[in-house]
Amino acid sequence: MSICIPANEIHPNAAPAHRRAMGDPGTKEEFLFPNHLYFIVVKQNNDETWSVWEMQKQTLQNEDWILTRYNSFLPTYQDSIYRFDKEIDLLLSAGDKFDGRVYAIASAVELTFNRTFDKSNITNLEQTLTLTFNTASIQDNLQNIYTTPEALLYNGEYYGSFSSKFQRVPVVNLLLYHIAAKVDITWKTASSDLRLTKMKAKNLFNGNAYCFKPMENSSGAPLDAGAEITIIGSNAVGQWWEGRYYFYTIPYTTTGKTGYFPLQMEMETNDSGNNYRPTIYMKVNTTDPFVPWLRANFNIDIELPNGTDTKTIDY
Repeated sequence: MSICIPANEIHPNAAPAHRRAMGDPGTKEEFLFPNHLYFIVVKQNNDETWSVWEMQKQTLQNEDWILTRYNSFLPTYQDSIYRFDKEIDLLLSAGDKFDGRVYAIASAVELTFNRTFDKSNITNLEQTLTLTFNTASIQDNLQNIYTTPEALLYNGEYYGSFSSKFQRVPVVNLLLYHIAAKVDITWKTASSDLRLTKMKAKNLFNGNAYCFKPMENSSGAPLDAGAEITIIGSNAVGQWWEGRYYFYTIPYTTTGKTGYFPLQMEMETNDSGNNYRPTIYMKVNTTDPFVPWLRANFNIDIELPNGTDTKTIDY
């Protein structure tokens, strides 16, 4: 079994920490290498139930990730990747003939799961697929977590599947993907007389997020305990007329807005003290295996009053 994560295009002067996320524009984003690897191998029993066969946690070093090209079966063939070069061997005896699946998580920070990560607490496929990790204390590291999305299929099967019935030496080449969605904010004001002096992202996901079902997180209401990311601080560095900021967050949908990701902003113009809090509901495909790249454009031509607003964006 080899573990891979997406990388930027290979060139002689490529910095080893520069990598891209699935669907992200450009190649200059900088992410940390995952130093914590968790994986679970499940097998199908004779009665067609699934049980956990093996699970491991490993600690990696940055130099364990080797820049290369992906050469397995996914459409990303020949894309740049970082590969965990120390392949993991799971020994099969002559009697081990079964269909299996491998689920993996790679993270720059150690994760806290809803179940203790061992075979006494995670015993079957359902418990594997409902495994969650807590996001409360790692909001600044969500972009550095990669997993195997359960909804990514190859020939109608989960792409991390293998069979020891027909393969003398079964091999799984896993490509992992970001579990946090990218939110890309651009804004501009109409004239130099109008300044955007504060903007925050509010009520971001702050709870237990699915490891292998990244598009199935949900919440009945916006999470008041969510992290706040200050996009623009007070007017300490001069006039502001336009700008761009992006961050990563766990995508979720809310009751009554199924299929829409809620993004709540808090804005202030001209140091007025007025807090305008629009909530933008952005259409997402909850059946897609990959988390989305969400874009929001704010064009401000009047001083913002106190109040809230709701916008729905379909694209």
